[in-house]
Amino acid sequence: MSTDLETEEHQALRAAVTALGKRYGRDYMTSVVRDGAHPRALWTEAAKLGYLGVNLPEEYGGGGGGMAELSIVLEELGAAGSPLLMMVVSPAICGTVIARFGTEAQKQQWLPGLADGSLTMAFGITEPDAGSNSHRITTTARKDGEDWLLTGRKVFVSGVDIADATLVVGRTEDARSGRLKPCLFIVPRDAPGFGRSQIDMELQAPEKQFELVLDDVRLPADALVGDEDAGLLQLFAGLNPERIMTAAFGIGMGRYALARAVDYAKTRQVWKEPIGSHQAIAHPLAQAHIELELARLMMQKAARLYDDGDDTGAGEAANMAKYAAGEACVRAVDQAVHTLGGNGLTREYGLASLVTAARVARIAPVSREMILNYVSHQSLGLPKSY
Repeated sequence: MSTDLETEEHQALRAAVTALGKRYGRDYMTSVVRDGAHPRALWTEAAKLGYLGVNLPEEYGGGGGGMAELSIVLEELGAAGSPLLMMVVSPAICGTVIARFGTEAQKQQWLPGLADGSLTMAFGITEPDAGSNSHRITTTARKDGEDWLLTGRKVFVSGVDIADATLVVGRTEDARSGRLKPCLFIVPRDAPGFGRSQIDMELQAPEKQFELVLDDVRLPADALVGDEDAGLLQLFAGLNPERIMTAAFGIGMGRYALARAVDYAKTRQVWKEPIGSHQAIAHPLAQAHIELELARLMMQKAARLYDDGDDTGAGEAANMAKYAAGEACVRAVDQAVHTLGGNGLTREYGLASLVTAARVARIAPVSREMILNYVSHQSLGLPKSY
């Protein structure tokens, strides 16, 4: 894919991560899933090379870059068939929020480990009854002396089993208005009252999904990240990187599927010429390539705006990038499987499992319909329907 708009440093990073991804590839990730394990070898090597913390501040062991660099890492690992979903959560969401809003003690405690891969953090926001409506979050935190008591439930939390802590979105009561406002808390994995149960998913991925139950989890005052009165700003400071990285995840997956289909179309011969010479095969693959390139451009725009400190502009672009990447990914995977015909459904070619995985880019962390809602009333000024 064209990288002419990127700096030489970005192109070098892309080439280096591509080389790492190819050393592991789809077969590695498939074997990890089959064994019920985690991609620790790839995670550890990516961390050692400085890729996991490329977005975190240098003074805490990071690379001093931003979402532009971190999205390159995830995209290229995905294009090699070995994406690391926890990159979306640990360095992108949690690392960014702590780097921007955490206390000096929180930064010292967490950022070096998140950067070198020795620490991992999960992110809990979704609730059984709230769905996409974050205003209905019922996980609440109340003061008990100097401590906080956190109570509630979360679902579809990735990687809690391997995370040292979970950044949980709760709500506290505003003393002046009595209304609940969002706040972020770091909950250690071994905190009393912090329970988890794995959700049985059809999706085959190394990262497991969990439901969390927080039963009066007692947290010290310094578990609160940032200003108690600026929770919404801090929350979206983490959600915009999440959308950018989800776009990278989808683009990488789409590129992997498309590359497999193109290789097959170049060599598969049923009549006189390879099937790729037929427009019914070639044109849909060309269209998939175009859509992935367009999605990447919007992702690059979103990353640039975010890294430049334009949170409002980044919010619009990040949502658009996530939408475009999700659609492009689903169509690329579908066309890749269709190009291979029956072979596209075999374990040998490893594309069929991506049909389910590609849907994630449309559904999570926010559905395409909610993005259309956002664009219709935020970008176009149309009235809300909800």
